[in-house]
Amino acid sequence: MAGNSQRRNRRTSNKKGATVGSGGQRRKGLEGKGPTPKAEDRKGHKAFRVSNAIARQAAKRRPAPRRGGPKGTSEMVVGRNPVFEALRDGVPATTLYVQQFIDNDERVRDVLKLAGERGNINLMEAPRQELDRMTNGLNHQGLVLQVPPYEYAHPDDLTAAAYDAHEDPLIVALDGVTDPRNLGAIVRSTSAFGGHGVVVPERRAAGMTAGAWKSSAGTAARTPVARVTNLTRALEGFQKDGLTVVGLAADGEHTVEDLEALDGPVVIVIGSEGKGLGRLVGETCDYRVRIAMPGGAESLNAGVAAGIVLYEVARRRNR
Repeated sequence: MAGNSQRRNRRTSNKKGATVGSGGQRRKGLEGKGPTPKAEDRKGHKAFRVSNAIARQAAKRRPAPRRGGPKGTSEMVVGRNPVFEALRDGVPATTLYVQQFIDNDERVRDVLKLAGERGNINLMEAPRQELDRMTNGLNHQGLVLQVPPYEYAHPDDLTAAAYDAHEDPLIVALDGVTDPRNLGAIVRSTSAFGGHGVVVPERRAAGMTAGAWKSSAGTAARTPVARVTNLTRALEGFQKDGLTVVGLAADGEHTVEDLEALDGPVVIVIGSEGKGLGRLVGETCDYRVRIAMPGGAESLNAGVAAGIVLYEVARRRNR
């Protein structure tokens, strides 16, 4: 009898079924996990990314904003029509030199009127010989406009301004773009599509001259341009701050329409029309994209190409 009882106990103990305390465990499994975390606390959410970026920027923020890039050089705009166009288009100026005993024709009167309306331009009368000396003998036609050096921004100021506005940075970097008119057009497109600034190299590249100011159609007054001594290092600095570097290349592995990285914080790198991206800059890019051109054109003007990519980024951000 005792042996039979032990065998029954062993069979009973091996039966499947509920065990002591399992009901409590099941109730815990049915309990909720609490309120949904804030967007800023959820990894992968845009707000989480922006919040972290703001914290990084705050940790290294300088005591006060500064203009960290090297200053440009002062510039002289000479000739009646160029001076008139520069004043009309809002090019910054400090002094207008007018030749003594100049023929007071309609264009001269228009120039004097525009300079007077600005209110912050000094009017100086000078003999022809002095204007010849100032312009190295150029045909100044009796009018010379002095443009002050451009104050370039620091690259960190561009990302800081974006994060302060709780926005993903959108920055355009130029590699080998030497035409000031292209630079001005790109500044204009950057402003139009919500970009936070433009970065240019210090050497072998266009700077913010009077020609660039004119092409920007006044947007250079509100869209900062940063100048750097080494573009590759500047791009690596942006990557450390959480930005994706996207280079525009005719043989890019991705198309502008398909690259999801354009949805987030991004630096768009535009190369020169002839050579495209430099080797080191191209290797630094996280992605290289191309613009599909069914018409078969080999390349686009740098300003046009920048406008297309900036439009695509703006479209994605506003959808």
